[in-house]
Amino acid sequence: MKLCTIIKWNKLVLCCSTYLYLSIYTIFSILCLHAFTVVQFTKNWAKQYGIKNYFEYEGPCHQIMAENGFFRPSTLVVGTDSHTCMGGAFGAFATGIGSTEMLGVLISGEIWLKVPQSIKIVWNGKLPKGVYAKDIVLYDCCQIGHSGATYMALEYSGDTISNLIMDERMTISNMAVEMGAKVGLLPADEITIDYLKKIGITDYEILKPDEDAKYIKTYFNNSDYLVPQVACPHNVDNVKPVDEIEGERIDQAYIGSCTGGRFSDLEAAAEVLKDKKIAPGMKLLISPASKKIYLKAIKEGILEILADAGATIVAPSCGLCVGAHTGILAAGERCISSTNRNFIGRMGSKKAEVFLASAATVAASALEGKIADPRKYIK
Repeated sequence: MKLCTIIKWNKLVLCCSTYLYLSIYTIFSILCLHAFTVVQFTKNWAKQYGIKNYFEYEGPCHQIMAENGFFRPSTLVVGTDSHTCMGGAFGAFATGIGSTEMLGVLISGEIWLKVPQSIKIVWNGKLPKGVYAKDIVLYDCCQIGHSGATYMALEYSGDTISNLIMDERMTISNMAVEMGAKVGLLPADEITIDYLKKIGITDYEILKPDEDAKYIKTYFNNSDYLVPQVACPHNVDNVKPVDEIEGERIDQAYIGSCTGGRFSDLEAAAEVLKDKKIAPGMKLLISPASKKIYLKAIKEGILEILADAGATIVAPSCGLCVGAHTGILAAGERCISSTNRNFIGRMGSKKAEVFLASAATVAASALEGKIADPRKYIK
């Protein structure tokens, strides 16, 4: 048995953010209603029928799912957003599906899924200073390619992975879909159990791969030698070590989204920027991944450090990651971002360019006004 064969029904959760990432969205999208009308109708519908798991203006839906214990080991989670696969960080078979398919799930409580083949990715060693989980997954994107794992399960293992905090694990599983994968699974362990226990979740089962599980391919990587990675326009698998593109011009930097706006990301950026100022003319936008993270970052003084450095703090949302608001790029502008996609037109103009990197690399680049190596700023 492989982790990808685990299937168990979960519950309905409604989350409203910048866009409406809801299961119930399907019904209204058929009617071609505007997004704000859908949000209003859904809010009233949830109230009318006593839906308790309704979240609005709390942040991107995947982070809210994680914070509230809706991703649990050995469960099946489906959502109408491709980055639902972030739940794989908890050992859940979490995957994105289409809106029409979600309508069937809502009506029947069932779904048809083909059991995917699995690719095993092993990371051993200790991450050097200034290198993070985002660098791991960008390296994987380069190795496997943007379609190299289409409808497959990525199963991560190794002591590098087992030593990662949940924040970092979610970054990796979140971007499994950028390789075409159906799910990105990380084994549930004591770190997972501790995270869930702190939010009051104890009702779940932990299943692990059999010793003789078969994989279509296995990648072995040594994190001791990993360096900061940057995905260049316009593909997530167009990845280069930071020293190969250091000095490339940028106009804007962005730290946020369900991929790169968690507390550890903000903390890493603050370490780079503390007692410093971003480059003249540079725009640095910070969007914490949730309201809880926003409040924690205030209490810990992280947002103050970032704001003092010249950053603009914006509300927790999908925001610029999906080109919705606050910092949308004009033609010719270049942005380095801690988000998950750099497709043409993703953040605004089709003539803009987006680079992807860790929050620390984004912060270092904002500091210098060009793509920069964060390692020189990490103690």
